[in-house]
Amino acid sequence: MATTILIVDDHDGFRSRARRMLEAEGFDVVGEAGSASAAAEAVRDLRPSLVLLDVQLPDGNGFDLADRLLADGRDAPAVVLTSTRDAVEYGPLVTRSRARGFIPKGELTAAGLRALLE
Repeated sequence: MATTILIVDDHDGFRSRARRMLEAEGFDVVGEAGSASAAAEAVRDLRPSLVLLDVQLPDGNGFDLADRLLADGRDAPAVVLTSTRDAVEYGPLVTRSRARGFIPKGELTAAGLRALLE
């Protein structure tokens, strides 16, 4: 069964590039969202197995949204955080997060996502 992904980022260009790359590598991108509120609704409606989640959104931050999404326990999707910045710039926020991991946008690959899901 293919991994279903929701891409959450406020930049249309990044969402488009990420979608093309991930679909070319066998992932099933079931949706996109440009804000934290739209992401929460999309997770509820689409039930993706993975949320690729930008840390900085116009109406919230990815760390808080990841915690809310993962609070559902067994029905929660895996969450991978992403940003144009490196993880070290967020300090302990990344290590304290319940997300599966963090991938800088410039280093996003299908193989990197698969490694975090294993």
